[in-house]
Amino acid sequence: MDLPINPPLKPMLAKAVDELPDRELSLEPKWDGFRCIIFRDGEEVFLGSRNTKPLNRYFPELIDPIRECFPDRCVIDGELIVAIDGTLDFDALGQRIHPAESRVNMLAEATPAEFVAFDMLADDTESLLDTPFERRRAALETIAGSFASPIHLAPMTRDRTLAMEWFETLEGAGLDGLIAKPVEGIYAPDKRTQFKLKHVRTIDCVVAGYRIH
Repeated sequence: MDLPINPPLKPMLAKAVDELPDRELSLEPKWDGFRCIIFRDGEEVFLGSRNTKPLNRYFPELIDPIRECFPDRCVIDGELIVAIDGTLDFDALGQRIHPAESRVNMLAEATPAEFVAFDMLADDTESLLDTPFERRRAALETIAGSFASPIHLAPMTRDRTLAMEWFETLEGAGLDGLIAKPVEGIYAPDKRTQFKLKHVRTIDCVVAGYRIH
């Protein structure tokens, strides 16, 4: 690959907050999936995990759609998800990481993955890492007209009321909360410069154990 940014590249992260900061933010649903940065240079496609490990062999069904939907040379950050009956299924997604090629291919047909794009890190010969998120999002929206399932553009709003409606109503679909991105923020790999507002789930339980003497 000969892109402005090449793998390995760790994604920018988010720190947990109890409420949204009082600043100008872009707000998105938080997907319950695998973080993935996609690098495309012509026919060459690389899917990198949060820890920069290659994911191509586990999600073969996405390679051709990426070639069809993405520009010839680009780097796109997003999330791999599996949805079953309209609900995200993280367990089904986790089963896709399997050493046997035959099982990977079977699951690629039985529980195909989708990719939700939410950031653009490079476009042709230009790195966008030092570009404010507002402009990176605009660049992503420019290419999103060519997206078709299983490639999707993440919804985004600056309307906090709408974002909190997403937070309250989409939990049942498997979404994990909200991600808040400073509109003027640059892309800082492996840094927690964004914010995440997560659903809190509690359970009453009794933990038992024993000691061997």
